[in-house]
Amino acid sequence: MDKLTEKAAALLREGAATLVIGYGEDKGNKTRPLFCRIPEEAARLVYDGRCIHNLAVYLTKPELLGAGRTAVVATIPVLRSILQLAAENQLSEDKLLVLTVADGEVMQFDTFAAVESYLTGFDFRLGEKERELIDRLEGMSREERWEFWKEQLEPCFKCYACRAACPLCYCTRCVVEINCPQWVQPWAGTLPNIEWHINRAMHMAGRCTGCGACGEACPLGIPIHLLTQKLLEDVDAEFGAKSGTLGQKGNALSTFDPSDKENFIR
Repeated sequence: MDKLTEKAAALLREGAATLVIGYGEDKGNKTRPLFCRIPEEAARLVYDGRCIHNLAVYLTKPELLGAGRTAVVATIPVLRSILQLAAENQLSEDKLLVLTVADGEVMQFDTFAAVESYLTGFDFRLGEKERELIDRLEGMSREERWEFWKEQLEPCFKCYACRAACPLCYCTRCVVEINCPQWVQPWAGTLPNIEWHINRAMHMAGRCTGCGACGEACPLGIPIHLLTQKLLEDVDAEFGAKSGTLGQKGNALSTFDPSDKENFIR
């Protein structure tokens, strides 16, 4: 990653960025988020197939970013999340530089439009495992799906790692932290767990970019990412709203359009 290291170090040295967020080596042949504030730290950057964390999650945290310009090393899922955050007016172009690596070359995007143009060359598709599970769920009866999710969600102990890993969960105060009124029961249990995960899925409807960070973060391996990824497909099919693009303003459950389909009402 000599070229990435050189680029990141140059941005820091020249003052073009005061922070570079990327990936560094971790134990067990894994990677972890790396925050470089001086040129020498850029030598620890890596970029390969092990880089699965969605680094866009840090771009809405002013206490981390400070007042300067931030550069982020972005994989394809991170690029999609950046566009979704930009569409929701959560990011500013003059505060962000986006870097990615393609065929060994480092690319820099100074505008969100440039990121969107680059992504037109990539088709978003669910992973083979996720596609197989969703197809299996679609083939179940309503009662079978209920039993499937009851069994899957019962072990959840509400650590909220899924929320912490998601770049689109940026509310300063989450609904689960509101106790007057108490929207979501704070204790773990089958029905309170289902309540929490359905609530979160509804908030993510049409906004999820399909990165799978929530599922990766779950310490119990619960496939909670299937909920939001299925809604991603449904919102696109029913309303023509694609997440991870600049064209989407508002989301499915916060935007009213008199021309919206109503064939789902039974």
